[in-house]
Parts: sequence; structure tokens; C-alpha cells
Amino acid sequence: MKPLPLPVRLAAGLAVTAVEQARKLPHQLVGLPVTVVSEALQLSMRVQQRVTELAIKGDDVLSVLRPADQEPEWATFDEDGTAATDVDVDPAPVAVPDLGVVPDLGVVPGAGLDTDDGGPGAEDPWAQEERALAAEPPAVLPNYDELTLPQLRARLRTLSAPDLEQLLAHERTHAARPEFTGMLTRRIANLGSGG
Repeated sequence: MKPLPLPVRLAAGLAVTAVEQARKLPHQLVGLPVTVVSEALQLSMRVQQRVTELAIKGDDVLSVLRPADQEPEWATFDEDGTAATDVDVDPAPVAVPDLGVVPDLGVVPGAGLDTDDGGPGAEDPWAQEERALAAEPPAVLPNYDELTLPQLRARLRTLSAPDLEQLLAHERTHAARPEFTGMLTRRIANLGSGG
């Protein structure tokens, strides 16, 4: 006997499969909504993961071109008193309390601190780092040097004016970060004016 042509055999196989699936349909209808919902959720999660991966890659590329500010210019806090643009204003000198005995590190006070040209009067950066490592942190906040700007801002309300002056003196002699000195100076001024 000669075999039937391929299209006829395929049609017969398709018809048998359709009948089998039709017999299973009542049992599959019970779980169909759950299956459809779970597949839709899986697809949604895959799309979200892909979008997030692309956004992270984009952030990595763009961060090279545009580094993020440590404090956004629109951010103002109760301690600031005025707009955030007053960071650029040169603060008035503040009396620094006597911190007791300062260890002799072999550095002449004030030698080369104001020169940025790297000339003969410039202080060695290694000496600056050694001095910063050798000095003890302020007793008020022993972990002060590890604090970020928002972490320090959160602790400002609990500190008194002498404590703030001690932190300001420490900041000026060590890292001298403008954001930190500006914030400490404003907080000391606010306490002085009754804030």
C-alpha cells in the first residue's frame, strides 16, 4: 500500500490533536486564568528588568559626562535659614576655642597653606595627609570625618555652639570642605541669633 501524501497525514494528525485538546479543555479552563495572569506578570517583570538595566547603563555613561552634586541647589533645610546660594559667601571669622595641647607634627603653622601653584612655598600633600591621619577626631563626634553632609546635617540640632565651633576648627584644619564649613558657620550664626 502506498503511503498517503504528507498534507493529508498532517491534516489527520492536526484533527486528532484538536480532538484531544478539546477533551482536555474543561480541566484546563479551571487553571487558565491563573496561567494567563502569571505569564503576563512574568512578561511584565522581564520588561521592567530590561528597562532598569538600560537605565543603569545610561546612568553609568552619563555620570562620566555630568558628575552629580553633593547637595542639589534646590535643597534647603531649616538650618540654612536662607537660600542655598549663600554657600559661596565668605563667612565671617569665628572665634576658635582652645583645643588644648596640639601634637608637634614638624609642620610650621600656616606654611604654604594659601599657595595653590605648587611653588616652593606649597605644602607637601603627603604631609597634609599625615597630619590629618595623626590628629584625633573631635570629641563631640568621634566619627565626624566619615560623616556625609546629610548625616552631619541630621546631627546639628543636638550640638551646642562650642561643640559646633570645635567641629568647624577641625574641618578647617583638616579637609576644609566648603560645604561643611558653610553649613557649620550658618548653624553657629543661627544659634547666636537665637535660632
